[in-house]
Order: sequence, then C-alpha cells, then structure tokens
Amino acid sequence: MIHSRPSDPVRWRRDFPLLSQRVHGQPLIYLDNAATTQKPRVVIEAISRFYKTSNANVHRGSHALSAQATTAFEQARTTLANWLGIDDPACLIWTRGTTEAINLVAQSWGRNQLRADDLILLQQSSHHANIVPWQMLAETVGARIEVIPLQPDGDLDLDAYRLLLQKQPKLIALSHVSNALGTRYPIEQLCRLGRDAGAVTLVDGAQALPHFDIDLTRLGCDFYAFSGHKLFGPSGIGALWGRRELLEQMPPWQGGGEMIRDVSFSGTTYADLPFRFEAGTPNIEGAIGLAAAIEYLQQQDRTAMERHEQTLLQHARDCCSQLKGFRELPFGSDRVSLLSFELEGFHQQDVAHWLDRHGIAIRAGHHCAMPLMRSLGLPGSLRASFAFYNRLDEAEQLASCLDQLIQSQTTSTTVAFIEQKTSQNLIKRVYSATDWNARYQALMHIGQSLPGLPDALKQDCYRLHGCESRVWLVPALDDTGRLACQADADARILRALLALLLDRINGLTPAELLSTDLGAVLDQLDIRRHLSPSRGNGVAAIIQAIEAFARDPRG
Repeated sequence: MIHSRPSDPVRWRRDFPLLSQRVHGQPLIYLDNAATTQKPRVVIEAISRFYKTSNANVHRGSHALSAQATTAFEQARTTLANWLGIDDPACLIWTRGTTEAINLVAQSWGRNQLRADDLILLQQSSHHANIVPWQMLAETVGARIEVIPLQPDGDLDLDAYRLLLQKQPKLIALSHVSNALGTRYPIEQLCRLGRDAGAVTLVDGAQALPHFDIDLTRLGCDFYAFSGHKLFGPSGIGALWGRRELLEQMPPWQGGGEMIRDVSFSGTTYADLPFRFEAGTPNIEGAIGLAAAIEYLQQQDRTAMERHEQTLLQHARDCCSQLKGFRELPFGSDRVSLLSFELEGFHQQDVAHWLDRHGIAIRAGHHCAMPLMRSLGLPGSLRASFAFYNRLDEAEQLASCLDQLIQSQTTSTTVAFIEQKTSQNLIKRVYSATDWNARYQALMHIGQSLPGLPDALKQDCYRLHGCESRVWLVPALDDTGRLACQADADARILRALLALLLDRINGLTPAELLSTDLGAVLDQLDIRRHLSPSRGNGVAAIIQAIEAFARDPRG
C-alpha cells in the first residue's frame, strides 16, 4: 500500500479535534479507546457534508439527491469490502454494530441450523455480546453451551479447545482480541481447527480492527462482526461479513422496506444479498462516515501506528509497575495496546473517579466480561486503552496520577460500616473543604476509616442494584421508632456518601425523613456534578431505597 502521508504521532493527534478539549479544567488524556475511539476531522466533515449536500433516502428514490446518496452509501460498502479483502461486497451487511451483527447470525443462521443438543463453544474471555445471544438461542432451540477456557497466563487453552472440538460443535463463537485483557488470539489457527471439526466459526472483531489490518480471505472464519465507533468512525454503524453460501441459506431476521422483492397479502419474496438483511432506512450517514474513517486509515502507515501503540503500552507498563499495589491482569503472549490492572487497596471505581478529576479518562468495571472477571476472582478491573494518537507523556501522567492517589491514602483497606455515630470530625472535613480535590480526599478518608459491615449482613436481600459498586443497605428502626439504618459499599466514595446520608437521617422518624430533601445533602457539597452517570444512578438508587423504607417501614 502507498501511504500518502508520513507517519507522525503529533500530526495524527492534530487530526482529532476533541483531543484538544479540557475536562474539569485539565487537558484531556483519553485512554478509553477500547470503549470508543475519537473521530478524525475527515469523518466529521464527511457526515456534515452528506447532510449539507446529499441528504436523501437511498435506493428507492427517483430524484438526483437520492441517486447521489445511494452512490455514496454503496461506495462506502465497497470501500470497507476492499479494505477487508472481500471480493464480494454483497456479503457485507450493514448493522448497528458488533452486537447487532452477532444477534443477526444467532437469530437467522442459528434458529435455522441449530437443533436440540447441538453444541455451541464460547470463549471464557468473550464480551457479553458474544455470549448472551447464544444463551438466548440455546434456550430457544435446546442447544448446549460449553466454554473454551484460558490458561493462567491469559492465552486460550489450545489443548482444551482441541478436546472440545472432539465433541463436534456446530458453532464456535470467538473473539479476535479480548476487550478486557487486550489478548490477541490466534484466530487463523482457531478457525482452521474449527473448520476441520465441521463447525461454523464467528469472530467478534470489534477490538481487532482499530489496531491492525486483516484479510478476511486468510482468516478462515465464516462470519466476522465489527463496529464503526471503535474504528474511528461514527456510532450506530457496523457490519457483518459472512460467506455467501451461508448468508443465502439464512432467512431475514427483520421485516420491512428494502428487504423485499415483492409483497402481497398471500406472501412475500425477499431481496437478494445484502438487502434482505437491511430492513428499513439504513444509517446512511454512518456508513459514509465509517468509509471516511477507513480511507483515513488507508492513508496512514498502519504498521507505524501499531508500533507506536505498542511503545505506549510498554511505557505505561514501565511507569506503572513501579507503583505500590499495581498488578496487571494476565494478558497472554500477544496483545494490543490495552492495560488492564488492579490497584491494591482501591476499588476500581474510586480510582477511575480520581483519574477523571485529573482529566484522565479510563474504564473501570467488568467491561462486559463478567464471566472472565469471575474466573479471575475479581469484581472488575481498571482498563487504560491506547490509540495511535496518544502520547508517551500521557502514559506518564497516568502513572503519576495513580501515585498521587496512593500517596494520599493510608494503607488500611477496611470496609466501611456506616452507622449513626460516624466520626463528626471526618464529616466536618468534607463540609469544610474549599475545593473538589480536598473534598474528594476527605470522602475517601471517611470511606476508608470506618469499621466493616459484618458479613452476616452482606446478604443479597440488602443488596442495592443499579450501582456499579456493590452496595448494601440495612434499613431498620430503633425501639423508639426512629431510623437506625446501616450501610456499606466496596467503593470508598460510595461508603462516604452513605455516611453523609445516614448521618443526616438516622435518628429521624420516617415522617421526618420524608420531609427531608436528601438530594440537597449532596447538592450542598456540589458532589453530584462530579459523579459519573452510573455512579450518580447508584446514589439515586440509595436515596430511593431509603425513602421507600420510610414510606413503609414494616413492609
């Protein structure tokens, strides 16, 4: 491939307008690329240009604008097909993303081909999008599911895989790259072994294509799914590639306009590929924007981009490995530029919140890979994922900010048991703090300093759902009919917020509580503005649970 522009990380970064933004008054350091990537200016301009000059529906119009939109839309399909090494663009189906693509295969191919007791193999490290659709299908048709395990080092267990293949699975759903660990799996080998065993293979490529080019004619899979928003393109667009012989056997999974050849009340005949799987008005601007992203990548030196990303990853590892309590999750023998780790003594949500306040965006939680996290004995991890537009000093800033957090806290990891007699001195520190960083440190100190809730009370009946962290609320009244609630959370900042709320409400009658605006307690501290949407939802769930108990204490 001839590259029309020289490789230059500084120039790459200038192509992405959002990266010049500031967050919480700090320069943005965006390390959440595995969740979604930023968009180059050419993608933004392509979408804007479509709306300004060519906006019309495709395929069925008889006017010039429709013809213009149709040409651009179908050219986008050809652009992606050529990039992926596909000779037949009609085998590339537009979807909303990887999730819809996998569901399409499950509901169309799977319902049509799988029967009771047929075996489906799934990877232990798969994203939920490559697990749940198959579970739903298995429940419907009576198929069985078995799991391809990982080795302790994070690599896929090839010996176990070969043994499972002896059971003659009908479908094998694989991940090209783990979104939680960054592990790059030997897809060509896995697909070849699967094909030799007579299985159909589907590959989730969402985390692969942002980092390296592929040639689908060489991979040997039967279906390949990916998303545009992880590929420097727009949200709400993605694609499924499938072998023509399989796609032609598959019935449509959605009905409507565009996917038909003829409709009458006595029956319907369906359109040819790819349109039989593209019911309704498609995401025209999304396809055009994704094609612009691919054209942008084709103008770059992708080998240089990947090399820069690996340098970023190694530099981040070198910097962070010096930190007390830093531990990487197992990642196998080959991986993309993704660093998944723990910080001993800190809940991942607390760390992510601290980093966010310093302008650093990373991901915390189970990363839609709960079976994997359970196999590792973890509730979740911290994930810093790098793209070619990130800089070495950003990796250094990540490590520096983590070190500041470690230094600001003591080594105690006691879980908070929150009751009425919470130390008033700690609470006063929160209310007297003059800026958010000081307030955050005071909250973290509260969340760390209090004794733990007894295990006997950490029951599911007391667990509050809707929070990223685990939260327990034990509502109770004392002998005088006043509130005497207890609560706990495994994230320090939520423990502290619970401490503030319970300090305010314990000792009140239920009627007095219902006349109290609990949200105002947090508003007084300007806390909710600094919480992530998911953390804010968790706090709202806590308040709702307290108020529900006050309305019906005996219920």
